Amino acid sequence: MKVSILGGSGYAGGELLRLLINHPDCKITRVTSQRFAGEPLYRVHPNLRGRTNLRFDDKSLATHNDNDLVFTALPHGKSAGLVPQLLDQGTKIVDLAADFRLKNPEAYPEYYHTKHEHPELLEKAVYGLPEIHREDIRNAKLVAVPGCMATASILGLAPLVKTGIVEKEHIVIDAKIGSSGAGAGPSMGSHHPEREGGVRPYKIVGHRHTPEIEQELGQLNGGNVKVAFTPHAVGMVRGILVTIHAFTRGQVEKKDVWKAYRGEYGNEPFIRMVSDNKGLFGLPNPKNVIGTNLCDIGFETDAHVNRLLVMSAIDNLTKGAAGAAVQCYNVMAGLDERTGLDTIGLHP
Repeated sequence: MKVSILGGSGYAGGELLRLLINHPDCKITRVTSQRFAGEPLYRVHPNLRGRTNLRFDDKSLATHNDNDLVFTALPHGKSAGLVPQLLDQGTKIVDLAADFRLKNPEAYPEYYHTKHEHPELLEKAVYGLPEIHREDIRNAKLVAVPGCMATASILGLAPLVKTGIVEKEHIVIDAKIGSSGAGAGPSMGSHHPEREGGVRPYKIVGHRHTPEIEQELGQLNGGNVKVAFTPHAVGMVRGILVTIHAFTRGQVEKKDVWKAYRGEYGNEPFIRMVSDNKGLFGLPNPKNVIGTNLCDIGFETDAHVNRLLVMSAIDNLTKGAAGAAVQCYNVMAGLDERTGLDTIGLHP
């Protein structure tokens, strides 16, 4: 398939390029960036030096009508106005921004502080989490890749909510994310001296991933799900660890939790259960999934307060963004989902 990448100079765009350049069933025809138009890709993404002769361009959308699919890796709010034209051209779209993740148009003014330009497309967009929406993605024309911290949270919780093991209105999610999650544009929040050596809570209530998590989990058990979500900026560059505190109505045995996870994820290529409590890496750690499309999930029961503690770790740029986009692309193209993604993480 011929594909273009709109907004290829950011971190998510660079990760897309890293994955797609070696993809055996994909040909990148153009990569756009207004700021770096005319420059070779390696000028922004030095890891691509010698791997491609492509240069950034700033051509209009009309020049993308010869593509089978377009990845949009633009800042939040920039995709919504462009997607209708691409759809009219018959082009399929995988959007890495937040513009089509939420089904309720009223949530955008509340969480993104802007009115949605094309609310009529929200119901047509498919949430890009193959572990939950694989069949819908297969036939989709517009796929909305989930938020990175939402991905880790939803995958950690989905089997528990679906089977009713945990209470749906008492879920607490504590997330820790590396600086690349703030994007390639420098800011005080992403500036390394401000992050290193500390743990900084931010947007401690009302974070934009909250409605996304509640939306997807609520669809799994026919009712409202309420989550209390708080992220923290930490000193690592890549990676997310979410620690989830869920509560049961009575004591739950570990075998029941294992059964829920195995029933949901037994055949999933990118889910690993890491829950043996032995050694340094007996529980999920973002360090072990960097550069991969894997999500490591572990858990522990706490009979003292009927708590089920879940940990979920991903690379925010791969499984949390570009890797998920490529996984969706593979599903849409009828390919093995592991194509271009079957990599082993680094250690140490």
